[in-house]
Amino acid sequence: MLRISSAELQRQFGLYSEKAQREPVTVTRHGRDSVVLMSIADYERLKSFDTREAYSVFDLPDDLAEAILAIDLPEDEDAVSSDAAE
Repeated sequence: MLRISSAELQRQFGLYSEKAQREPVTVTRHGRDSVVLMSIADYERLKSFDTREAYSVFDLPDDLAEAILAIDLPEDEDAVSSDAAE
């Protein structure tokens, strides 16, 4: 994978955006990997594997709300603290 500095990306954005159509380009900042420039096709392909969803309390599906309500939580506050420490 091609690796360039953020300064180089600024100088030659057109060149590296074209290269990113063929392969991801890692952009570094202060010598450390910072971001990856990639084609929209690659991004959409990767994004299609992400099936996570976030809900507000009001939009939570009934089956998930029921599953959450069915969880048996310990009543003793110390029991929760000791479980977290393990």
